[in-house]
Amino acid sequence: MLMSILLQAAAGVGIGKLGAAIGAGIAVLGAGVGIGRIGGSAMEAMARQPEISGDLRMNMIIAAALVEGVALIAIVVCLLTLFL
Repeated sequence: MLMSILLQAAAGVGIGKLGAAIGAGIAVLGAGVGIGRIGGSAMEAMARQPEISGDLRMNMIIAAALVEGVALIAIVVCLLTLFL
């Protein structure tokens, strides 16, 4: 059923635009999983060694910002592909 919906969408819009939309979705999912893993690992490390929580929090925020930046660039590329 999902395949027939995707094929109907591809016939009307074009394979490139369908790929751009799927790529944007995958970029968002990947960023969400990445930031979630960063946060979970940081919380686990803070639970093991509470004295390093300040440095670890700063590193976690920097890593999350980098992941979010890469995801934003991927979404912009997918949207440019979609509309151009």
